Amino acid sequence: MCGIVGYIGHRKAYPIVLNGLKRLEYRGYDSAGIAIYDGKNLNFCKTKGKVADLESKLEAEIPIEGTIAIGHTRWATHGVPNDVNSHPHFSNSGDLVIIHNGIIENYEPLKQELKNRGYIFQSDTDTEVLVNLIEDVKKKEKVKLGKAVQIALNQTIGAYAIAVFDRNKPNEIVVARLGSPLAIGVGEDEFFIASDASPFLEFTKSAIYLEDGEMAVIRTHKDIKVRKIYDDSLVDPYVQELQMNLEQIEKDGYEHFMLKEIYEQPDAIRDTFRGRMLADQGIIKMAGIDDHIDKFVNAKRILIVACGTSWHAGLVAEYVFEELARVPVEVEYASEFRYRNPIIGQDDVVIAISQSGETADTMAAIKLAKENGAFVFGVCNVVGSSISREAHAGAYTHAGPEIGVASTKAFTTQITVLTLIALQLAKKKGKISTSEFHAHLKELEAIPEKVAEALTSNDHIEKIADIYKDSKNCLYLGRGFNFPVALEGALKLKEISYIHAEGYPAAEMKHGPIALIDEQMPVVVIATKKGHYEKVVSNIQEIKSRSGKIIGIVTKGDVDVRKLADHVIEVPETTEFLTPLLTTIPLQLLSYHIAVKLNRNVDQPRNLAKSVTVE
Repeated sequence: MCGIVGYIGHRKAYPIVLNGLKRLEYRGYDSAGIAIYDGKNLNFCKTKGKVADLESKLEAEIPIEGTIAIGHTRWATHGVPNDVNSHPHFSNSGDLVIIHNGIIENYEPLKQELKNRGYIFQSDTDTEVLVNLIEDVKKKEKVKLGKAVQIALNQTIGAYAIAVFDRNKPNEIVVARLGSPLAIGVGEDEFFIASDASPFLEFTKSAIYLEDGEMAVIRTHKDIKVRKIYDDSLVDPYVQELQMNLEQIEKDGYEHFMLKEIYEQPDAIRDTFRGRMLADQGIIKMAGIDDHIDKFVNAKRILIVACGTSWHAGLVAEYVFEELARVPVEVEYASEFRYRNPIIGQDDVVIAISQSGETADTMAAIKLAKENGAFVFGVCNVVGSSISREAHAGAYTHAGPEIGVASTKAFTTQITVLTLIALQLAKKKGKISTSEFHAHLKELEAIPEKVAEALTSNDHIEKIADIYKDSKNCLYLGRGFNFPVALEGALKLKEISYIHAEGYPAAEMKHGPIALIDEQMPVVVIATKKGHYEKVVSNIQEIKSRSGKIIGIVTKGDVDVRKLADHVIEVPETTEFLTPLLTTIPLQLLSYHIAVKLNRNVDQPRNLAKSVTVE
């Protein structure tokens, strides 16, 4: 859950690494640091705070010349965020310097053993243990840095992406990964290292993504050597061409990435079904499904594993799959799934959902499912990510880079992919007629324009946000397909405004939460015309009679809820199972505007990181 960046080549390294850290700050932003080698000295600077804090401190304190540098932006695991615990970390001799994303689980016994050998530790981190372990191996075994890294990593338990530099051999950087992503950009006589490709997009479109359990020695004027950490065997690295462009990771005039990504949803949804759905011809073509359709048709049940927003998308999918394809679906928190000794059979299909494709808990759930013989289908956004490689088959969402920590377009594009799968399966199993299938495709094709229409309520929503920005609590209610949307709306408010919020099925109000209702309690109710409309109106009346403040998300032209609610936000009408793609839009905007009015850091909310690569 940290960002690592490195450069070795002929350019000035400092601006490349610094800008790379700014692009990776979504991965961690409680401290940052850079080490720069200028041909003679290894200069470094690190600080608690954001990359901007590092920039001002660094340029005032150390030389920034040099063509080799490594940098890090941290999300704290071991040790509080402070200057000492910030990366990079040095070995006791000062010769080796390391940056690290991940957790070394057995660092305590390793640390004690190193202490017994005379090593002294300055920080509370597991990373300082690792760099000293590498140094100890290097001295004892009298081996080069690459071999020392390999031997040391075979003594560790945990997850990592690391970059290690030796001041005594200043023409190389050694990198390795297990469970945390690592990309190597390949240029002309230069190499870039990063947690994802965004730091080096303007310099090269060629990248190597290390696989789990691989390490590489990166030298100037030489080819990269990739080896297996476990047995030292050579690997022929696959160099792939990046499809991402620089404009996708810039704000493009928006105040925040989150707002930009909310407004990108019409295009993101369209891009997700583009080439897969031919509505005029009544065709869905998805290679990952078509090539394994028997697995889906014959599945006794579908298990969906995910975390956070992706889990909410999975809950929507549960309703959609059971409604259309009539197949039992269970949705599991990936973090719980792996630890509760689940019953998994060879007739199960496991769908793993993750925006980043690197979520540690979801990866572990995939491995457990495969060990038990289940077919695993991955849904993620990042090409070449760990989940896309670990699953038997899968589908990308094509949402484009999502930089804001609070997911928005990831949610709607995941629902889009899962809906396509459900429709294809329903048609194949004969659960819906050809005419129904065609009608559903037409309605899905119209969703991007309807999302764009929902976005036109932005100014109205901002005024509502101004009224409720100082609320201490908020409830979100929905029924059926929109119950998961209520959960997601509450999560968004919690994530970026720090206001306590909870989502419930609307009918559950009278089973406890209604005790919270008073004149200070805003209640967001999703009350679209399709589904259990009359029941939801009754729930609204129950809230109104107890003086709760009601914000209704309603179908365009609604009359009944308008009479009861303090505020209404309209969305276009659509088929019931597609309503989550529309009702989530005003909830995203409401959370965004409340957070802005509270002066929160919308793109980088406290204590959160975008890519959760640790348990």
